[in-house]
Amino acid sequence: MIRIFRGKSAAKPTSSEVLTSYLLQCKEPPWTSYFVKYSSVIDDQWGKSHFNWQVGASNYHILRTGCYPYMKYHCTKRPLDNLSFEDAFFRFIKVFNLGIPCLVYGIAATYLISHKEVVKTCKGDVNIYFLYKEDKGSLY
Repeated sequence: MIRIFRGKSAAKPTSSEVLTSYLLQCKEPPWTSYFVKYSSVIDDQWGKSHFNWQVGASNYHILRTGCYPYMKYHCTKRPLDNLSFEDAFFRFIKVFNLGIPCLVYGIAATYLISHKEVVKTCKGDVNIYFLYKEDKGSLY
């Protein structure tokens, strides 16, 4: 049983691989905001709330939160910066609120999501979800 579980999880891409693949797939957009299901990826960015992410020639500030059954990513192309204070602050807020607002956001998202796209990774395709279809390359 454990062997089967490991085999299935090993076949999933990591959340960081989906993040990188999507940003490259969109040719490093100025910003994007999407949801990915926990069940579709291995969460290798657990505990990170606000951090830098290097993709190609760009650096992104990533705001990330768990909102079961999804993980929410908001990515903005920005210069490299020390985000450790903001990361700790957002993590504190989530813990202080017992994660209840995040759970409510995830439940609401299941009803509000109106667009889906496919991200190609080396471990297969992953669906990501949007509240509305984005205008790729738009500044806003």
